[in-house]
Formats: sequence, structure tokens, C-alpha cells
Amino acid sequence: MKTVLFIPELFLLFSCLVIFTMCINSSKGSKARNVTAVLAVINVFINLFCLKLNGDLFFAAYHVDLFSQIFKLLIGIGFAVVLLFGKELKGIRDEVRPEYYLFLTLSVLGLVMLVSSTELLTLFVALELSSYSLYLLVPMRNDETGDRSQMEAGIKYILFGVVATGVMLFGMSYLFGLTGTTYLSELVPAMHNLSSTPAAIVGLAMVMGGFFFKLGVAPFHFWVPDVYEGSSNETTAFIASVPKIAAVALLIRITSMAAPGNSTIVTLLTILSIASMFYGNLIALVQKDIKRMLGFSGIAHAGYVLLGLVTLKGTGYATAMYYIIGYMLMNLACFLVICSVSRNGENVAIDDLTGLHKRAPFLAVTLLIGMFALAGIPPFVGFMGKFMLLAGALKEGYLTLVILAALNTAISIYYYLSVVRISFCTDSEDRPAVEVDTITKVVSCALLVFIIIMGVVPAKIVAMTEAAVKVIM
Repeated sequence: MKTVLFIPELFLLFSCLVIFTMCINSSKGSKARNVTAVLAVINVFINLFCLKLNGDLFFAAYHVDLFSQIFKLLIGIGFAVVLLFGKELKGIRDEVRPEYYLFLTLSVLGLVMLVSSTELLTLFVALELSSYSLYLLVPMRNDETGDRSQMEAGIKYILFGVVATGVMLFGMSYLFGLTGTTYLSELVPAMHNLSSTPAAIVGLAMVMGGFFFKLGVAPFHFWVPDVYEGSSNETTAFIASVPKIAAVALLIRITSMAAPGNSTIVTLLTILSIASMFYGNLIALVQKDIKRMLGFSGIAHAGYVLLGLVTLKGTGYATAMYYIIGYMLMNLACFLVICSVSRNGENVAIDDLTGLHKRAPFLAVTLLIGMFALAGIPPFVGFMGKFMLLAGALKEGYLTLVILAALNTAISIYYYLSVVRISFCTDSEDRPAVEVDTITKVVSCALLVFIIIMGVVPAKIVAMTEAAVKVIM
């Protein structure tokens, strides 16, 4: 039965209906959180069960394969982790907490549908479902400080998002006009013959622009620092990690339309990669708010991901997929610390981590490993991911790009280690201790174990990503 192929999406839709019922009944935020967390964990197991499913739905506009199922599993894991370590939801107004969980789940549903969409209009609808749900989450932050930065962040997010969507939709019209189809399975072979024509290049670039926005690639990054800073810590943790998984999945699908060796697309990706790495890393050097720092860091990491796409080959796509998995884990580890240190949901300045090794040794170690991994220090996943990306690009002859990426890695080490220095090499200065509950410790241990295992023994994960990419090539 083809209904089995749609089980993860149906379960998320059921979850949305359950939470919607709780919103109507004015349930307390704690009850809504517990129910949502349980449903999110069940969703992870459902995705594991459905990992090997294969087939088409909705007149082949929706394809279920290993590629899409792996990304669904990753999205589900990220969703569950954010719920588990953001259990108190300190940064969200009490009266809208049930609605917050509803829109968060709706966004996950959109992202899950996005990675299986193999037709342009289906892809567009799924992207908008995930995006508009996220836009609503940002202004839900409480405004006890009185600065109401979440309102500015929400406005910027939706305005830039609407523009990116319009550009992407215009690009889709070019692709349809050139090929006469909206199905990716028909678009890819047709575009291989047309991808050197000006109209095809413009169309591909505009469509990719929508996903560059999601990934935070320069110059589509303008929303990133303000949204990261203005959103609640829990919302930022989600935005910084989970949508990027879906963005990479769609970029791989769209980039695969270009014929191997297409110099124009390669040049475009190379320029964006270099711009993202330098802009993100240089601006991150002077940040005082840790969420803004991680925002600019995310822009730089988007540039690293593009190193894999530049090759226009399956091995490069598989490496980019491996790297974004590691990035999600590293980022979530850092945000777990931020959410735990923040007492009432306020933003955390880097100076607020002073003496963390005495106030909360467990969190300090978590932050240490997260920052070391993001910096690309062995034996963590960040090092192995960057090494494979650089090695793959070098093998294809992109020596200049590899040198610039290595230089950026060196630049980033400074601001990542600055956070570690503040946490471990300063006195607590009578700052209060930070309590860490059992669930947070368990989630943290799981993240750190995977960060280390993926760095030390990457073969199985790489083999899985290569098998997933082969499905769509």
C-alpha cells in the first residue's frame, strides 16, 4: 500500500492536530511541551522504521527513497533534540506556548515534505509551509527586557523570506519555460543539454537563491544575525540547525541538474563559497553576543558546504551531506549550553560564560567539544568534514578555493577558542551555578558521542551518504 510511504508525514500531521486541539482547549505550556516531545521522539523511531521505503506518490510529484528518508530522520532528530533541551521554553510568552509547539511541528512537517518533493510546485508549497511557520515563531518571544528586538527580527525574516521566495518562483518559471515540465526527473536530463544557455543559468541561479537564503549563504544572509539574536534561544537553536538540513538536500537536487563541468554554475558556487567564508568568519571575530557569533559562524559554514557542491559530482554531494549532519550536531551542542545558561530566556553574551567550568563543569565540557568541532580541531566531526571537503575540492583541481578555505578555518579558530578561554581560563566571579537536569545531560552525552564517533570512525556515515546520493544521480 502506498499509504505506508507517507507514514512519517501522516504522523506529523496527526501531531499537529493533537497540539491544535490542546491550543483550542487552552492547555498549559508544560502539558503541550510534554506531549510534543513524546510525539517528536516517536517520530524519530517512525523515520527509522521507514528508512528503506521506496516509491512515488501524488502522480510522481513526491518521491520516497533513501536520500529523502535519511534527511527526514535527521530533521526528526534535530526537532526532538531541540524540544528535549528546551523543555522549559523560558524565552516564549506563557500564553502562546501551545501555539508555539503547533507552528514548530508544522514547520517540521513542511521540511519533511520538502526533501521528498520532486516537482517544482510541490517543492514550493512545502517550502512555504515550513517557512511561514518559522516566521510566526520569532515574534512569540517574551519581551520582559523591553527592547522588543524579536519584532524587528520577525519583520526582517519575513520580508527577506518573501523576496527570496519570489526570486525562486521566478527562476522556476524559467526552468518550466525551457523544458516544458515541472518534474525534476524530466528537468535534470533536459537541463544537462541546456544548462550552458543564459536562460538556464539564470533560472538555476534564481531557484538556488531560495535555498541559499535558507542556508544563510552570502549575500542571502542579511536576516541571519538579527533573527538569531532577536529570536528566543530555543527558536534560534531550531532555525540554526534543522532547516539547513533541508536546504542542503534541495541544493543537492537542484545542483545535480547542471551538467558536470558547467563552468558558470561552478563559478557562481565558488564565488558564493568564498564570500560566505570570509564574511562570516571576519564578522564573527568581533561579536559579543554568542548567538550572533554563531549566526556569522553559520554563514561561514554554509560556504564550507558549497565546497562539496562545487565539484558537481556525487562524491562531493555526499561529503556536503556528511558535513551538514555534523554541523547540526555541533550547533545543537552549543545551543544546549546557551539554553541552559540563560536563566530567564535572555540572550547570552560571551562574557556570561565566565568561569563556566566551575559553575557547570558538564556544560563547559559540552561547549568545549562543540566549539572545537566547529573550529575543525581533531578528532571531532568538524575536522573530518572539512578535511573531506577540502580533499574532494583539491582532487577536482580547485587549489585556490582550498587554500582560501584553509585560511578561513585558521581565522575561525580564534573566535571559537576565545569562547573556550572565557569558559575555562577565568574565575567564576561569584556568578551563580547553573543547574543541569538529567534529560539535558542525556541529550548532551548523545550529541557528544556522535560528534566524536563521526570524527573518529566516519566510514559508515560516508558510505550511507554516498548510497543516498546515488539514488538521485
